[in-house]
Amino acid sequence: MEGVSVRKIKKICVFCGANSGKDVAFVNTAFHLGEVLGKRKIDLVYGGGKLGLMGCVSTAVAQHERQVLGIIPSAFTVNNLVGETCGKEIKVATMQERLVMMMELSDAFIALPGGFGTLEELFQMISWAQLSIHNKPIGVLNINGFFNGLLSFVDHAVKQEFITPRARKILISATTADELVDKLQAFRFESDPALSKLKWSPSSSQKEKLDLTLRL
Repeated sequence: MEGVSVRKIKKICVFCGANSGKDVAFVNTAFHLGEVLGKRKIDLVYGGGKLGLMGCVSTAVAQHERQVLGIIPSAFTVNNLVGETCGKEIKVATMQERLVMMMELSDAFIALPGGFGTLEELFQMISWAQLSIHNKPIGVLNINGFFNGLLSFVDHAVKQEFITPRARKILISATTADELVDKLQAFRFESDPALSKLKWSPSSSQKEKLDLTLRL
């Protein structure tokens, strides 16, 4: 990365499945991502619990003595539904509150393979970046081509002029953890001149209502 200005990333939020998936490479790569974060002295923010890939990443980060923060809706903690969080845990009332807190506390976002919840979190962060609610880098770790179809669909939406070329740059992809973290650190946000003028409410930490319900 010689000659490239590097973004300082201290905490990465990882979105991923509460299942392990069919391919053992998903589990192995999730553990490896946690190891990469630990070796680079990057802390983890995630959805809490110890199920599936979420448990793999959080366990690996903790083993490298980095901080792990699980942000989890209280409903998931009833009857130990998702297992014990590996690290500190913050309970929130709603899924939306969880995502807002993840955005506020993280410097970047990575999506691993997962289901509808993972995709919702990924695209919510992308749409918020498009709206200039945040300017943090977002990437997918494309393990064994898992995200090939999704990336092709996004490129198709660009060709059909529903997503602008500028907005397409928001979503980064790589096939290895080290490459993806390097790309996140090198990311330079390019805001839409019109959308960058939007005024958003103060953060919830200032005890004001944070209205992030607008989606494109």
